[in-house]
Amino acid sequence: MRMNKMLITFCVIAYNEEASIERLFSNLLEQTYDHKYIEAVFVDGMSKDRTKKLMEQFKAEHESEFARILVLDNPGRTLPCGWNVALRAYSGEAIVRIDGHAEITKDFVEKNVKHLNDGEYVCGGYRPNIFDEDTKWKRMLLAAESSMFGSSISDFRRQGGDRKVSSIFHGCYRREVFDKVGLYNEKLTRTEDNDMNYRIREAGYDIWFHSDIVSYQHIRESLGKMLKQKYLNGYWIARTVPVSPKCLSVFYFVPFVFILGIVFTTILVLCGYPLLAKLMWGAYALFALTSGVMAFIQDEHKSIYFILLPIIFLLLHVSYGIGTLNGFISLLKK
Repeated sequence: MRMNKMLITFCVIAYNEEASIERLFSNLLEQTYDHKYIEAVFVDGMSKDRTKKLMEQFKAEHESEFARILVLDNPGRTLPCGWNVALRAYSGEAIVRIDGHAEITKDFVEKNVKHLNDGEYVCGGYRPNIFDEDTKWKRMLLAAESSMFGSSISDFRRQGGDRKVSSIFHGCYRREVFDKVGLYNEKLTRTEDNDMNYRIREAGYDIWFHSDIVSYQHIRESLGKMLKQKYLNGYWIARTVPVSPKCLSVFYFVPFVFILGIVFTTILVLCGYPLLAKLMWGAYALFALTSGVMAFIQDEHKSIYFILLPIIFLLLHVSYGIGTLNGFISLLKK
């Protein structure tokens, strides 16, 4: 079957990404899909480094190879503001959203177009985490971020057959979808995707996961940055509750409940009732150790750093949970 050559917009929202943006440029140049049917939209969040300069340099050197290249400013600086800048400017029949910390395979656009041609409106695929530097420490951080216990149960993190899912990362969307659903909610700095995926499903569109579509997300380069990311993710889960509560799964609040559990059981211990604390920490230790052992077994290098995984899990969960707690406190202060 001959593929319909629809015009696809390749969209990247970036802020201070000079270390990784050129990797995405290379990915774009390597795409097997006809470049004359690719429009590139790069949105810069008022970067303080050379990100925008690199975008403009890419446009100057390669604009003739593509249908169009746009370099736009995002004065709002947040991701939802950046996506809305792109959605107001793009001209493609469909748009592919790519994160600034990402990499994509050579057939990424081609595979998405194939599924759009099959009649789908929203599609995407497997998005594993990778590191930018292969060291024993970063391999351990990658294991923590990739673990279902350590990070997330999101559909796009797990391989498997083609299926309908509740959310997708690095998704491809027909123009009709955003024409009907509208723009991103700019009040949601880190949960704009949760809200948008919910609104897309409510509008009657299916979100499809396909195992033949693969992209990669780079983990944060240090434990400190990873913990900050988890804190802010948790913070914005709480801030989302009064804005779009139905877009949030109960699983997002597990770290928050864990923090409350730590406080409550500690009070009980101080009052002479240690049983509940022993049960909670015993169960947590069992899950953390089991997940750590499984990650160690799967690691071909069998790094000694993996012994730290239970501690890393705890730090990630506590950081996320405290973020959610502070998010709720910030709502009470309004």
